[in-house]
Amino acid sequence: MLHGIRIIEIEGLGPGPFAAMMLADLGAEVIVIHRPGPAPDITGDRSLLDRGKRSITLDLKDRGDLARARALIARADGLIEGFRPGVMERLGLGPETCHADNPKLVYGRMTGWGQDGPRAQTAGHDYNYIATSGAFWYTSLPGTPPLAPATLVGDIGGGALYLVAGMLAGLLNAARTGKGTVVDAAIVDGSAHMMALLMAMQPSGNLSMTRGQSLLDGPHWSRCYACADGRHLSVQCLEPKFYAIFLDLMGLTGDPGFADQFDRARWPAQTERLARIFAAEPASHWEALFAGSDACVARVLSPDEAAAEPHMAARATWQHVDGALQPAPAPRFDGRQANIAGAPRRGQHTDEILAELTREG
Repeated sequence: MLHGIRIIEIEGLGPGPFAAMMLADLGAEVIVIHRPGPAPDITGDRSLLDRGKRSITLDLKDRGDLARARALIARADGLIEGFRPGVMERLGLGPETCHADNPKLVYGRMTGWGQDGPRAQTAGHDYNYIATSGAFWYTSLPGTPPLAPATLVGDIGGGALYLVAGMLAGLLNAARTGKGTVVDAAIVDGSAHMMALLMAMQPSGNLSMTRGQSLLDGPHWSRCYACADGRHLSVQCLEPKFYAIFLDLMGLTGDPGFADQFDRARWPAQTERLARIFAAEPASHWEALFAGSDACVARVLSPDEAAAEPHMAARATWQHVDGALQPAPAPRFDGRQANIAGAPRRGQHTDEILAELTREG
């Protein structure tokens, strides 16, 4: 879908490389400028995030390499960087300089706090950003510390995916107007924006600022339960028709203890009773009981288990590449195969890319 679009990525951590990977998955030509030497990512091998890209090694503190980077950016449609505000300007690659060279450039900036504001120059990580934005508030049960999946809500959801959306919007606008833009993708902004669906429940009284009292974070029919074998089931039968199916399969139809689905005062007792019922049998028992139904119950799987689950396997959502488990590109497009591209070695395409620059003048 993005064939013909060239993106330059300045090597960084987490959400910036993920956003560039997603653009590469969608067909863009992504050239990542790696620093000389080993990868600096403390989280380990980042080759998955470099899949589908080409790699050039440049030292941006070297005048000659800086000029080469600037020449690459001048020939690109978009740029992705994830430094603290002001770093690219000090390197001589800030938006003003790059737009002077390339007025159509979509300049994507990925940070936690944004380009301005009191915290813009301070360090932070995923949990800090979603704690500050409000997105952490409903992530756990009342009386327990908030706990969210690592990186998914902040770095990826509120950060990388909003940068991708901003880049795509900027590219469409540049194609129409000939004018580039700066995309300020801040994790605090994106993760707060992700709360819109929940916040829309306020007028109906279905969203409370007290944890455990809202439509989706307190009911007995919207949570996970432990089974006899220590595994867990997710239950979220929100609509009454699905709740009725759930009760029927559980043998609880007509039980007065579960008669009023939306009575908040009864949720704790209903939760406690369901917890005892689920704890009496292993997850496989419940999985078989709910299989093929609209009760909205699913076993909680690890990624490797998910790869083998029949539905996920049929869609090849998880794939093994060179012995490592990877998620397939998403979303999908009619008539196109979602193939996983290989990742380059650091600097693998340096000579090739420099030769192209020479030919392009």
